[in-house]
Amino acid sequence: MPNEKDAIDISRRSFVQRTAMSGVGLLVAGDILKSNLEAETPKSSGSTMIGVPFEARERVRVGIIGVGGRGTNLLEELLGVENVDIKAICDLVPAKVAHAQKLVTDKGQPEAKGFGKDDWDFKNLTQLDLDIVYIATPWNWHVPMAVNAMKNGKHVAVEVPACTTLEECWQLVDTSEATRKHCVILENCCYGENEMMVLGMVRDGVFGEITHGEAAYLHDLRGILTANEWEGLWRRFPHMKLDGNIYPTHGLGPVAHYMDIHRGDRFDYMVSVSSREASLSEYVKVNFPDTDPKRKEKYTCGDINTSIIKTVKGRTIMLQHDVVNPRPYSRLNSIQGTKGMFADYPARVFIDGPKKEDWDSIDAFREKYQHSLWKQSGEMARKMGGHGGMDYIENYRLMDCIKRGLVPDIDVYDAAAWSAPTPLSEMSVKQNGSSQKFPDFTRGKWNVRPDSQGFAL
Repeated sequence: MPNEKDAIDISRRSFVQRTAMSGVGLLVAGDILKSNLEAETPKSSGSTMIGVPFEARERVRVGIIGVGGRGTNLLEELLGVENVDIKAICDLVPAKVAHAQKLVTDKGQPEAKGFGKDDWDFKNLTQLDLDIVYIATPWNWHVPMAVNAMKNGKHVAVEVPACTTLEECWQLVDTSEATRKHCVILENCCYGENEMMVLGMVRDGVFGEITHGEAAYLHDLRGILTANEWEGLWRRFPHMKLDGNIYPTHGLGPVAHYMDIHRGDRFDYMVSVSSREASLSEYVKVNFPDTDPKRKEKYTCGDINTSIIKTVKGRTIMLQHDVVNPRPYSRLNSIQGTKGMFADYPARVFIDGPKKEDWDSIDAFREKYQHSLWKQSGEMARKMGGHGGMDYIENYRLMDCIKRGLVPDIDVYDAAAWSAPTPLSEMSVKQNGSSQKFPDFTRGKWNVRPDSQGFAL
């Protein structure tokens, strides 16, 4: 078993190696897409996973791969949900495995089996008797781990982004369809109190016919990206290789639900441009001595990436990414319709009317439109504290869907489409903002989902 330093070095080397491979994958995928935009969608090795329910069970057996900061948060949320048994933990750092195991036993559960002797020990975890495997590792490992788990008969819940290349997007879709196992992207922002409330307002016609949305991830992560621990060991590396939107799903997921993406509409194409790179380089120069290896790094990702997505039904989405500039946090989270709009940060609503000139507080709509999950479990969610409670609601809901044998709110087609802006934006930026087509990951079934299978309602 490697010690903590050795494990961190292994993790870093593995990320560099796989990131280099992913870069090649992006180029290959780009060439394929560019030359085959009109080609037929690949044939599936299995029928669609749209509308497929989980197999109902009284208790849910969970394995977790990756118990760093995010994985530990997920573990703590899951331990707060009834009839959920944490059976296995995997991480390259033995101390993290031991800490996670203690969290489990402190909740009165038997000690979870530990894995982590090398990069591929997760394969032994996926062979256990589990119902679902959670994956909270560096991005480059998401797809290999998810594919392996599904092939071993497990459902998968994978952190964001689910995948980073178009080839990986298709790998997840193809494997899910072939194995009949769900691959759920853990997009916690879809479960925020405001996001779920606004979804109900959209579906009730409060904003009229929806025409436009705005989504983003605007978060000053300079300290995290350059830290000598945790995500600083790997999350900065994509900024050295890619130029585009490398973290699209937090803003895009909720807006995709407002627009019924894969439930009556789908993403058609996108264009993307990036600003020059300046802020991360300047931050490193100011905060690290000449002897620090980071001073030799060259960053290629523009400080701000702005993309426009057009849907098949003619709606537009403005999508932005910026994690290196000093600024307040925002996901924009805006939706516009013919009768009014919602805009977040701060949350406010505008409804058309005589002499209407100012915003209303969203609180005026809370009594009628607060989602039932928040009415039922909001107090517990806020007590748990993960991102204002959305983490608990996300995990409670997924576990509830499995226990009751329901269709998941978010499926593999969402995982692929919400992650696809990363490679598509990179291709568009390289081609001076040229239009890039979204693959139809549903293979033509984006408009066949019954109304009864709407998201979390």
